[in-house]
Amino acid sequence: MESARNKVRSAADLDSERVNHVVSELSERSKTTVQDRVQAVRANFVLALQAGVAALLAWFVSHDILGNPDPVFAPISAVGTLASSLGQRLRRTIELILGVAVGIGIGDLLVILVGHGAWQLGAIVTLSIIVTIFLGGSVAVVTQAAATAVLLVALPPKPMMDPEFPRVVDALIGGGVGLAVVALLLPLNPLRIVDRAARPALETLAEQLTVTADALAERDPGRAQTALERLRRVEEYMDGLQDALEGGRETATLAPARWNRRRALTRYAESAEYINHAVHNSGVLVRRAVTTLEDDEPIPAAMASAVRQLADAVRLLHQELGAGLEPEAARERVLRAVSAAGRAYSEGVGFSGSVVVAQVRTTASDVLRATGLERTEANRLVRRAVSPQAAPTRTARPAAH
Repeated sequence: MESARNKVRSAADLDSERVNHVVSELSERSKTTVQDRVQAVRANFVLALQAGVAALLAWFVSHDILGNPDPVFAPISAVGTLASSLGQRLRRTIELILGVAVGIGIGDLLVILVGHGAWQLGAIVTLSIIVTIFLGGSVAVVTQAAATAVLLVALPPKPMMDPEFPRVVDALIGGGVGLAVVALLLPLNPLRIVDRAARPALETLAEQLTVTADALAERDPGRAQTALERLRRVEEYMDGLQDALEGGRETATLAPARWNRRRALTRYAESAEYINHAVHNSGVLVRRAVTTLEDDEPIPAAMASAVRQLADAVRLLHQELGAGLEPEAARERVLRAVSAAGRAYSEGVGFSGSVVVAQVRTTASDVLRATGLERTEANRLVRRAVSPQAAPTRTARPAAH
């Protein structure tokens, strides 16, 4: 009887522990969600301010300067320009104006022929989309043409003597004002745009390499497996970095105040390819570290040190690229990682351990390329950092660059 009670009590304790774990996890996720949302607001505050200023100025120019009594399309066009993705605003403005022109042309013609009403609205929108697609318009042009047609039918009819071309002029004004706000009044810092996009990828990479180093030092395969799973998110972040690079180039081209950032931005853009290689090769490194631990292979202290210094090099790379500096500290730290990997190999490692050492070298070469070095120079420095007798030979072929 006592044994049965103990079993019931143990089961209850286990259930309570599971519930507490789930509640704690949900609470942590909730905090993370709020933090993410606050961070998203901060990151997009300038964009919201740009849109508000552009809408105000577009209305003022069309209404107060040019005397348009109903300048609806000017602020709409201005906000549409600002709402488009970074790196696509110039093209988006042209598409927006084309879409407005098509929507106005078709909408006005059909309103004159069939008048206003629900079925007329559906017919006008359908025809606007069909004509725009036939003319080869992009999704943005099609959407703008349809939205413009809706506004034409939904807005109160204007007197017949009123010319319709001011609506196209409004679109031109709105698009021009939107670009002017981006280029002249409130230009974003292109380097900050790119740095903000790169932060999740590089910070996650550095953090999980550090976790892997701790797992190697403490012989904890579970922690290394967790690092491997979290490292998979980095590849998702890299897509955001490419989008940010396009936006940064656009801003650096349009905004004279940001022309001084072109050189640093170009360096960041050239680094992105090799950062991506480093992410991939780090994934192989961590995967083999898990196998090393699970197979209970010998793990010299220098192996954990090599991975930890590689993580530090990634952090330094992010800091120096974001500040527009020559990434000398990152180069020095990554070569220390290579040297430590060489010592680990000399002290004796197993099959998977030798792959970890090789991937430290391969990832180090990627990081050096990301600092702006040519392939031959990067590989020469890596070889110099490791004595010839320490170079691993029992390893898989490194990923091609």
